[in-house]
Amino acid sequence: MSELEFTKFEQVNLKNHPVYNEKWVQKKISDDPSILGLGDLILLNEELIQPGGGRLDLLLYDSENEQRYEVEVQLGKVDESHIIRTIEYWDIERKRYPQYDHIAVIVAEEITGRFLNIISLFNGHIPLIAIQMKTLQCGQKITIDCTKILDRIELGGPEPPPPPADRSYWEKKASPATVTIADEILKLIHTFAPNFALNYNKGYIGLMENDRANNFAYFHPKKKFLRLSIKLRKSEQFESQLDEAGLEMISYSKSGRYKIRLYKEDVEKNKDLLTEALRESYGKATE
Repeated sequence: MSELEFTKFEQVNLKNHPVYNEKWVQKKISDDPSILGLGDLILLNEELIQPGGGRLDLLLYDSENEQRYEVEVQLGKVDESHIIRTIEYWDIERKRYPQYDHIAVIVAEEITGRFLNIISLFNGHIPLIAIQMKTLQCGQKITIDCTKILDRIELGGPEPPPPPADRSYWEKKASPATVTIADEILKLIHTFAPNFALNYNKGYIGLMENDRANNFAYFHPKKKFLRLSIKLRKSEQFESQLDEAGLEMISYSKSGRYKIRLYKEDVEKNKDLLTEALRESYGKATE
């Protein structure tokens, strides 16, 4: 194998560049969001008008993990107004679409130690990522290099069990009607495993068998529907069955779970399909 030729790239400051400006950077990111180094994201919107004024530069989506990224780009040094605007847009979007996890992202050419400390103060309370970008040129070629200098805080160690709750908690948080969808699914489970009961936590409604947690499936009731998370191997056949039944598959997670949106009438209409999926998931969990 021949030795690769070393090439030196020259850093280009875009703050006052006549051609490569903020719009150019946004266009490159929107064409290929992987530039940011945040995984396999898709572009949902750009220059998204916000209630009360202002425009969100980029709205990106991670379909596997149901996460939305509110991205603001700034040339030159990051400043207070840019940080505040990023957090404001993140807050607006998470309130408009609470069914998703939302992450604020600041992208700037320079993030000084002072502002990194300020951003760090928010992190832990607000899921916030800071990315420093460099534009590099070599001859007639130019590229953008992004470095994540502050990631959202992920707590280490074993995850503690979610705080306990009760049925009334979920009826208030979601609605009595959507909580009853969990009851209907529990009835399907009872056809092959009669010792299960619902286990109410603040994060989700789980399952218990003989007073021991067994969350091969668990539930997130919302105001108008329930999200079923069920552990199954990824299957094109199952996804086709969901599609034919008119059931919406929200995503398939990295942890091997299908997330399915269910309305009240869906369980009765599709009880055979759902029962078989639950039975298969339970069987895998007890192997």
